[in-house]
Amino acid sequence: MKQWRVLITRPTADSETLAALLAEQQIHSCSLPLLEIQPWDETPAQRSLILNLEQYCAVIVVSKPAALLAIERVDRYWPQPLAEQQWFSVGAGTGHILANYGFPTSWPEDGDDSEALLALPKFIDSISQADARVLIMRADVGRDFLAEQLQQRGVQVDFLPLYSRHLPVYPSGTLIQRINDEQLNGLVVSSEQGLRHLIELAGDAWPQLASLALLVPSPRVAQIAQELGAQHIIDCRGASNQAVLNALRTHAAPTA
Repeated sequence: MKQWRVLITRPTADSETLAALLAEQQIHSCSLPLLEIQPWDETPAQRSLILNLEQYCAVIVVSKPAALLAIERVDRYWPQPLAEQQWFSVGAGTGHILANYGFPTSWPEDGDDSEALLALPKFIDSISQADARVLIMRADVGRDFLAEQLQQRGVQVDFLPLYSRHLPVYPSGTLIQRINDEQLNGLVVSSEQGLRHLIELAGDAWPQLASLALLVPSPRVAQIAQELGAQHIIDCRGASNQAVLNALRTHAAPTA
């Protein structure tokens, strides 16, 4: 496992946390954040959604940035968290942020994607009532699978977009230079958008980088990576830090 030398592409704070965990295991890493979070200004329509939280049988928060911004928004209008409001997150990291604030939050223990949440018994029970209505807090764009599945079950779905994600501006050649300078043999992405930003930043160098080990969070992102030309894909079966560490433990580092 010590032979792994990986590039972490998560937002800055998340990259630092993962890097510290890997360092404890004597795994070399460096960070090049490929997702920059830009919070949205609140609109009257968005304020209305927050003021009417009690009408939802479940509130779903899909990411850590969404959780932090959700807490900020709710705190403006609700001095105390709604005791009867059921909150759900796609992953444990997001769930812990909400739970630590005081929201009664549940999340799947066996997976951190939409499929796992849809199979969570407590979530299934929450949307089983007549005229079920769900609020999803997320970025301005994202995967629509969860909403589509809920709508097929007769659940009304509303969205509260809280932020957008952008590719930070880097000088030309930054990615390939970092990989060469650090002698990296693995690339870690935490989402489909992170993967697409990686390829966008690589530009003409992507065919050269496509042979490096690419660690992705799910079978869906693995399939997309394969379609985009990645040759050595490792599915971490989750986006958590522990999932990445487990994948590095399970798979041998590529040889030079």
